[in-house]
Amino acid sequence: MRRLFAMAIVALLSMSMGYAAKGATKKTLEVSFNYERQNGPGSNQYAVWIENDEGKVVRTLFVTAFTSKGRARSNQKPARGYTYRPACLPTWVQHIKAQERTDEELDAVTGATPQASGRQTFVWDFKDQRGLPVPRGTYKVLVEATLFNQSIVLYTATFTTKTKAGQLIVESSLTQPEENHKDMITDVRALLK
Repeated sequence: MRRLFAMAIVALLSMSMGYAAKGATKKTLEVSFNYERQNGPGSNQYAVWIENDEGKVVRTLFVTAFTSKGRARSNQKPARGYTYRPACLPTWVQHIKAQERTDEELDAVTGATPQASGRQTFVWDFKDQRGLPVPRGTYKVLVEATLFNQSIVLYTATFTTKTKAGQLIVESSLTQPEENHKDMITDVRALLK
């Protein structure tokens, strides 16, 4: 009798695990673009992040070090790059509320500006900054780049947690036409897997 009961429990657990696996989705969003390193100041800064339908930042996947950490000048304490150069990723700075973030919070999403040109790829696992799964809903991926001084390009793509796998439509807007550094970020793609 015990053996029969144990077999029944194992069968039920196996069925419930099978249903759970079918219901669980392990989606990822892959964001990639061609990066062409530029010479001179006021360029080579970019950020990649996810927002919910309320416009709140869910997770920053990457922001260049100068923007979030800045650098020390003379014998002064380092000042965050966006305070020294206000045209440095203004959309990300405003949306993340960077001035309210600790250095540790910003360090967690900061990376060095690539020294070499090439394809840059970032993957979002549908988790927030704390590592928790995001709720069902509508989300937006944003890629912002400071091309040259006041010239900023912003790429966006909107999707939902129910959107099927495939390429998303990525739209772009430019703050002002600028021939300088126009090729810094090109061929932006957002792929749901």
